[in-house]
Amino acid sequence: MAKDIEPKLKLISEYLKIKKNEKFIIPEYQRSYSWTIEQCDKLWQDIEAFNETDKKEPYFFGTIIADCSESDFISLIDGQQRTTTFILLLKALLFRLQDVLCDMKHDSDSEALEYALTEKRNRVVDILYKTDVEGRYDIMKNGAYAKNIVLLENRSINELYKEDLQVICESSSFASAEENSARIPRKQKDNKYTNFFKNFKFFFNKLGDYQESKLNSFAKSFLDECQIIEIRSWQTEQAITMFNSLNSTGLPLSDADIISAQLYSNAGDGKTLFMEQWKELNKTASELSSRKIINIDSVLQQYMYIRRAIDKDYIKEGNQPDVTTPGLRRYYTIDKKDLLKKPFELCEQFIKIAQIWDKIKNQPVVKLLLKFNENAKLYLASYLFRYKVEEITEDMLQGVSECLLRLFAILELVDSGYSSANFKTFLFAENIKLVNPLIPIDEIKTDFDLHISSKWREKEDLRKSIMEYDKNILVFLNEYLFAKEKKSSFDFSESVNIEHIMPASGRNIESIRESAEICSDEEFKSVVNMLGNKILLEDNINKSIGNEWFQTKKQKSVKEKAGYKNSSYNIALNLVNYHSDKWTKEDIETATMKAANRIVDFIYG
Repeated sequence: MAKDIEPKLKLISEYLKIKKNEKFIIPEYQRSYSWTIEQCDKLWQDIEAFNETDKKEPYFFGTIIADCSESDFISLIDGQQRTTTFILLLKALLFRLQDVLCDMKHDSDSEALEYALTEKRNRVVDILYKTDVEGRYDIMKNGAYAKNIVLLENRSINELYKEDLQVICESSSFASAEENSARIPRKQKDNKYTNFFKNFKFFFNKLGDYQESKLNSFAKSFLDECQIIEIRSWQTEQAITMFNSLNSTGLPLSDADIISAQLYSNAGDGKTLFMEQWKELNKTASELSSRKIINIDSVLQQYMYIRRAIDKDYIKEGNQPDVTTPGLRRYYTIDKKDLLKKPFELCEQFIKIAQIWDKIKNQPVVKLLLKFNENAKLYLASYLFRYKVEEITEDMLQGVSECLLRLFAILELVDSGYSSANFKTFLFAENIKLVNPLIPIDEIKTDFDLHISSKWREKEDLRKSIMEYDKNILVFLNEYLFAKEKKSSFDFSESVNIEHIMPASGRNIESIRESAEICSDEEFKSVVNMLGNKILLEDNINKSIGNEWFQTKKQKSVKEKAGYKNSSYNIALNLVNYHSDKWTKEDIETATMKAANRIVDFIYG
């Protein structure tokens, strides 16, 4: 008779010590390895605190749910984050045990401790490499024997760096693990490493602070006094049902994890094809996420907005939109669960959204729009989704982006929030037009014109708000509009600085204020952060001249010193030929008024 459910209370060392022909499996639909140093530090502190108590009872680390319906595979339904972390901790412990055993004095005083450390080192080797006495000797003598011994195989379609755990487990030293671990593009210092290596390094460094006796005590606690409950099921659906009922530990599954699991389940005989599709989506979304543009959940959210606008799901009686938005999980798994029955078609739509963002991510007007408000992404994606990715042009981008820029510039200036009727309600209604390929951009522009002119009738109110504005986002918009006036190019890098033409601080500040005819601290504070005193400037130039006199900043004659003349930003370059060598309160107010007029004219079309 087939087994049903087998729950067992096990030591972690017992749970991880599996047969030679067995291996842990992380299923295709599982999330990526998401534990960070924060979770590892909590685990570490729990073990340390337990190790320092009287320890009358073992320490409990929660429940593991495993699907054993496939022979020799222990498929982790719940517990993959902890299991992966336990393995990383054991590998770090192995290296540290080897280090102290190599450095110990082999004398009678340390004989008992050396024996205890050796015994624990051997047990860790047996767990990680599924060895007996003979096999253990081979592993210890020649690290090459560790190659291709797989304790845990990660099959998750959401994991971009699934080989990293195996790389660490096969490494013969910490240095080789560091050298061979994956690098994440465009990340610096420790952030360029995956969670696998960062967490492994965390444990390695923590254990490095221990002397021989404390290391032995820690190893004893972890191997002999820390427990989990392992629930084995021989029916996949039963195991997943238990997971849904019992999951209360670790990080919760994301919406994308849940949705991808159901899509995978619905792929039938095409599961391999679906996995390739999802990998493509996840790879593009991950690269965009590293640039802080969108992540996988954002893609799903944007498609929900698009689909709801196409279907006019939220239009109430009287043709007014209901701006209440369902959560992603509810929308895909309850409200529109039929979407999940077509996994390939739905995944293609997700991929298209990711490809759109990949194509437009470096466009200056898009970068500018994303400075204002995250919600702008939803409506830009809705409009562009009506086109094939290859059809999207700069002119097309500029038209719709400037409509959104006008409205979000107002949001920056008024007391109302995005959720008010003048913003969210209007945009929800307009989104039905944005997704419709039969509606020309000129009609959409007209809608924005009429909405803005009817809801904010007094231009002077916005102009006054700009004169009093002391934040930074409008500095980018002012630069963009100035470049348009001059028919010049506009772009900005991630390292751009906000430059105060009159410095806000510095060694010369008192003299500069006196020269600018500013008499008091109060008067200085009232003008130094005005929009007209701020421009965009390259980081290196800003560091070079940030606290200098205006005359120094705008000079053309001194070739070896960086200044406004070396900038690629139009307002800075324009100041090189400014009519005066002084920058006074009056100059700031005049520049602010020009910026206010420029922005107000833009807002009102």
